[in-house]
Amino acid sequence: MKKPTTKSSLLGLSRGLGLGLAGLRAGGALAADSLLQKARGQAAGESAFAQREAERFVSELGRLKGSYVKIGQMMALLGEHFLPSALLNALRNLHDATEPVPFKELEPSLGRLLIRGELDIEREPLAAASLSQVHRARVKTSGDELVLKVQYPGLAATIDSDFDAVVSMLKMARWISASRELDVWLETLREQLHLEVDYKREAQATEAIAAHLASWQPQHCQLVIPRVYNEFSDTAVLALSFESGVSVDHSSLQRLSLARRNNLAAAMLELFFKELYHWGVMQTDPNLGNYLVRPAHRGSTEEDVLILLDFGSTVAFPERFLTALGATIAAGQRQNRSDLVRALIDLGCLKPNSHPEARETFADFCMQLLEPLRPPADLPRAYINAKGEYDWARSDLMNRVARMAARSVKNKHFATPTKEFAVIARKLTGVFTFICLLRPQFNGFEIAERYVTEWLESRDV
Repeated sequence: MKKPTTKSSLLGLSRGLGLGLAGLRAGGALAADSLLQKARGQAAGESAFAQREAERFVSELGRLKGSYVKIGQMMALLGEHFLPSALLNALRNLHDATEPVPFKELEPSLGRLLIRGELDIEREPLAAASLSQVHRARVKTSGDELVLKVQYPGLAATIDSDFDAVVSMLKMARWISASRELDVWLETLREQLHLEVDYKREAQATEAIAAHLASWQPQHCQLVIPRVYNEFSDTAVLALSFESGVSVDHSSLQRLSLARRNNLAAAMLELFFKELYHWGVMQTDPNLGNYLVRPAHRGSTEEDVLILLDFGSTVAFPERFLTALGATIAAGQRQNRSDLVRALIDLGCLKPNSHPEARETFADFCMQLLEPLRPPADLPRAYINAKGEYDWARSDLMNRVARMAARSVKNKHFATPTKEFAVIARKLTGVFTFICLLRPQFNGFEIAERYVTEWLESRDV
């Protein structure tokens, strides 16, 4: 018996149809353009025509909103090894912020809380993103100030079909070519997307990291994680304590003293090493919106506060991977190229019989990315101040790393990194980007050396 057509199925059909038509339109034209570029000796997918088609595709994702936007953003974060530069550049301009949905449309997700009536919930959202929007609330009995992260109704059920629609469009448009490495990458993105909408898992991850921070805090700065209110949370709503702060790129932070900016930046760097070497779990989303800074009031004896948000993408890595990654960072930090190559082979990024060029390419990339962690005497002189301290903002590190990655992909001996390595590289890039925005001047060597030495000694026990 034929099922009746529902409003939701019609919506899915229209969304998929839009992507399908865009793919059919672009596919043949892009193929012809690619052949033309090759005949001219130019890289495929970098012409003005390819750029226009990429922008058209990204515009379509933005129009459809919801999970389509999040899928595009995730591809932008991890796609430099699989997507042409024109598409990658266009995807990086895909903004998460979107128009909020009317409060009434969230009522299916908020139903239980509305019926119980224990909260005063503000109808106007604090923020709206691709998968959810955030509303302030107050507990009537205690006066506690909360934020409610409310997932858009029905979104979790459409993630797989939306993801498949985007992949189908990319294939029709010939933006991607089938391969085993591509399949692994796509499955990594799909898994990551499912993690983003699993609020019970996010609540548990938030509490787990909070427990770690209860026994460790960096010097001269405080790390804070919002408290989870499990009594008001479920699969579609995550209730957290309200934490005030400003984004790391807020102009007010540039007025802080260099010492205070150094302390905030050093706290972020040390947190990365704690996650990697001590806890074995890591928040892998480098989005700058996942951090807030609450500066101490002038004249106060309190410390500046770095607030950590959104643990939906927290990942526990296997011991084998953590061991190989620890060795990679240790070798890169100490600029031991032979040890670095061996560690990259253990990571699965290189094969034992990899071409020498592939080995050099990966080693160069890792050495470049880990530049701020080198011993002070080995830092590039162009990026240090009169005291011999690394000037993070002046180093232009992230742009230099991005250019090196782009060149590496074009090398015919390029080896596709493992999905875990790609996630870690992007995480470290996010950490360094956060630090650079604070414009600090300090050497990361002391922090890195302490953790690397301790880790190496533990391997010898």
